[in-house]
Order: sequence, then structure tokens, then C-alpha cells
Amino acid sequence: MKRPNVVFVLTDDQGYGEIGAHGNPDIKTPHLDRLHRDCIRFSNFHVGTTCAPTRAGLLTGHNCNSTGVWHTIGGRSLLRDDEWTLADAFRENGYRTGHFGKWHLGDAPPFLPHERGFEYSVSHGGGGIGNTPDHWGNDYFDDTYSVNGEKKKFEGFCCDVFFQEGMKFIERHKDENFFCYIASNTPHSPWNIEDQYSRQYEDVAPTEQRARFYGTVTNLDENVGCLRAKLEALGIAENTFLIFMTDNGSGGGVTCDEMGHVEEGPCNYNAGMRGIKGSPYEGGHRVPFFLYGPSVGAGEGRDINTLASYIDFMPTVLDLCGIEVPPARTFHGRSLTPLIRDASDGDWDERILVTDVQRVARPVKWRKSCVMQNCWRLVNGKELFDMSSDPRQMRNVAAAYPDVVDTLRQGYEDWWNLVSEQFDRDIPFHIGADEDEVVLTTHDIRNEDTAVVWHQGEVRTGAKVAGYWELDVRTAGRYAFELRRWPREADRPLSDPIIGDDVPIRWDCISDSYRYFYTDGVAIDIQWARLQIGDQVLCSEVPEGAKGVTFELDLPAGPAHLYPMFYTTKPKALAPYYIYVRRIVC
Repeated sequence: MKRPNVVFVLTDDQGYGEIGAHGNPDIKTPHLDRLHRDCIRFSNFHVGTTCAPTRAGLLTGHNCNSTGVWHTIGGRSLLRDDEWTLADAFRENGYRTGHFGKWHLGDAPPFLPHERGFEYSVSHGGGGIGNTPDHWGNDYFDDTYSVNGEKKKFEGFCCDVFFQEGMKFIERHKDENFFCYIASNTPHSPWNIEDQYSRQYEDVAPTEQRARFYGTVTNLDENVGCLRAKLEALGIAENTFLIFMTDNGSGGGVTCDEMGHVEEGPCNYNAGMRGIKGSPYEGGHRVPFFLYGPSVGAGEGRDINTLASYIDFMPTVLDLCGIEVPPARTFHGRSLTPLIRDASDGDWDERILVTDVQRVARPVKWRKSCVMQNCWRLVNGKELFDMSSDPRQMRNVAAAYPDVVDTLRQGYEDWWNLVSEQFDRDIPFHIGADEDEVVLTTHDIRNEDTAVVWHQGEVRTGAKVAGYWELDVRTAGRYAFELRRWPREADRPLSDPIIGDDVPIRWDCISDSYRYFYTDGVAIDIQWARLQIGDQVLCSEVPEGAKGVTFELDLPAGPAHLYPMFYTTKPKALAPYYIYVRRIVC
């Protein structure tokens, strides 16, 4: 019997409350509402509180901190190369595997999606379109994306492109088993969207940006509708698990006060939860998880209220597809299929789960953490909330339940011991594994204060940054390192400014708050360049009009730290935003 297919849709920064079926009175999501009506719904499902950590946990079944992914930038959104991914598992079992959209787990070897189990990938760079690893000048419309590492220009709005490419992949492999992962970069900021979508919310949204945010959700909803129609038209809907999820709490649809409580006002719905993206409170990490497919009650919508986590996702999906996990591979999570089959073994209420918000160079114990068991939430190791009587987390009852606090604190200690084992390991980029050039950017520069230049607007404004890159030299030999301020596709001298627009931009779809992402660029009078790896230090004066400075040096195989720097006449020093590395083959 043919195994089921899997289509996984993961959206970016769409909170639990940004779906009409969850009670939002303003947002228009008819296709998600229909899916909600038809599917099994995990209504107490928790993820990481930001983008990359959630993705790491979903694709490995491991707590994100143990995979090396506890931040979204600074070299700590890179998925360790020894992690076994969901795509690896499917591909090893004869599935065709495709990824479309946001990746955010590394943009150079060995972290690229086509190196982590996906045989075909269409993706943008970094954590969002317009980040430093992304193609220069991408603005959501008619952009250039990476297809298995090669640049290709596409026509259309980003979310539409990723769904369309996903559906083409599905159609190509409709007679085979496939795993299709569509990871929309919307509704993450900067909320570039055509007026036909944002105009729908002008009368209810308190700001232009809120209208744009809701407009991107409605566009995404239309694409979910097209996807379901495609599965039906191909005659494979009833043998395909369709999964919808979001990666963290709201990133643009809710305004909170300093305590994380939702402020009253129009178009400010958060399903009664406290906190948004990046918060240890419920609204930061509780997300929708819709499951539709064969033998799981398709067409018979029901809620599963048992506490569950992103670390359960991979073991659950493999279990649903009848794929055995090799004995050497283990998960921090567990399969949720007993709950799906309504045959629970009854021990779920004792389970303790943890999520946290690190976003620092090295994880800090108890930092912005939430320990969960049944109805209990222990926040930051101090505040205890009973969600059964206080879903808005208004009353700290830690003093009344010291035994519960002690139990949850011990649960955290056990979790910390598990995830902290690898904190001191480097997570290096590979150079010299083959003859391909490797591109490094300051999105992934390492330093202790996590100040990085992660999007192209900061490149344009000449933001200062310093630090190093972790490398693994795979082949001993001679290497060339080209240091640049502007990427090659910008084709500009190091010190030159940009006056006005240097790329075609859909200004009618872009908020004034984000204009600096796409236009102008300050001059930087770069005089000297320096590069250090180990005890090798090279310096060079920068010739007038040079677009880059290239250093060559011999490197032994093994680990290395790369420290490059530009110096100006201010005096001012900053790391090059782009570094092109290649092994010189004689």
C-alpha cells in the first residue's frame, strides 16, 4: 500500500489569534477557517518563541538549544551538521523531498536545505527577504531566490511564488511519495503587500502597518486555498497529510504593554493570551497545529487539548507515515499518534516541557523561560500561573503552590542538563569541501554582544560590526578570501555611496518605515583591510575604486576562526559585510 504524502505549511510570525476561526473578529481567513473546521486541531501546542529555534525543533525532534539554534542571527541559527532532519528521514525512505520559502537554518555549507535532506529547494536567504544573505535588492516582488544554491529570478509576489513552486513539485511527484515543506516568509515584517490586500483592513486597523500585516495573512490564506484545490484536482488529497502551523506568537498583529498584556483597542486580538513573539508567556509560543489527512478524522474537526510541543512533530509525522526510526536516532519529543487515534495511554498529564527565549551569544540559565506541565506555567523560574483558571496569566500563584514550583524547577534542571551538553561546540561553516565558492555574511558573524548586521538596510547605512566566523577547513590548501562592503550583485566600489534607487522597487507596496531597506547608502572611506586566521595576519591598503580586497593564505585542515576587518579614516573599524571564500586549485 502506498504510504501517505506530507505537505507541511509553516507561516512566519502569524500568531494563534490571527485566524478567523480562533475568534479574530477582523481578519479574513476563509480557507484556514475551513481547514480548521475539517481537521484535527492541537489547541495546546507550543514551539520556540522565534523563527529559527522553532524550525530547528520541528525538523529534528530535538529541543532547539541542543541543535545549536537558540537565536535568529549571530551564527546561532545554524543547524548542527550532525542533526538528522525530517527531510533526511523521508528521503532515506524513498520520498521525494522539496522545500519552498524560508529556511533560516544556515545559508552556506553544510547548512543549506539541499544539504539537509531536501533534494529540491527554492529559498530566500537569512531570516527574511532582504536580509544580508539574501539576493541584493529583493523586495518581495519579482525576486531572485536560490534554487539548490543557484540564483534564479522569479516573477510574482514572494508568498505566491513559494506556494506555486511547491504545487509544481507536488504535481511532478503526484504518483510518488513526497514530502513538501512550504515555509512562507509572510506575515513577517516588513509587510510589503499590494494595496488590494491591505485596503481591506484600513477601517479596522489602528495603523498602516497593522493593515499590511493582516493583508499578508489574507494573501497567505488564499494560497492555502489554492493548495487544497490542487491536492483535490490531482486526486491525492485523501492520501496526503496537510499540516498547517505557525512558528511563534504574533509578530505584528498585537500590541502589548511592558508586562506583556494585550492593550485594548481595535484589531488587537490575541485569543485571550498574554505575550507575543519573543515572550515566555503563552502568547509567545502557543501556536495553531492543524492536521488533515487519511485516517485522522478528515472532515470531522476536533480539538486535542493535551499539552504538546514542537519536539513531538518529527516523531509524530514519521509515525503517521509508517516510517521506522533507526535505533541510533532518538528524539526529545514523542509521537502524538495515540492522541490522534484517541487511544491515549494516560500519562500525558505528568509530562514537563520547556521553551525559552535566548537571543544571546551563549544561553543563560532560566533566561525568559517557560516550564509547562498540564495547566501549569512557570515563567522565568519565579512566576506560576494556573491556565485552567487564569488563561490571561494575570495572577502569580507561586506562593500558594510551592510543591508545584519545586517540581517544575526540577523539570527545568533536567531539561537544561540535556540541552546544554553542546553549548561550547563550534558550529562552523565548511570551506574546501569541494571547489564551490562559499559566501559568508554578517548575518552569521560571531561576537559576545550579538550586535550583527543582519539586513541590507544596515549595510546601506554602514552599521558598525565586528567579530569572527567559525570555520571548518575540509581540505588543506591555499584559499582566497575576498572582503567586500557591497555584495557582488551590487557591483560597487567599497567606499562608494548609493544615491537613490539602485534596484527596481515596488514603492507602492512598501511602508515608509522600511524605505531604508531598499534605497540610498552612505559612503565609507575604507583605507585598509586586515585578515587573521590563527597566527596568520595579512594587511593590505585598499586601492582607489576597488570593489573588494582579496587575501590568499595556506590553511591546514581543521577548525579555524576567521577575523576580517576594514579600517577607515574616522578612525572607525568594521567587519566586511560579505566574504567570498574559495579554495585555489592549481
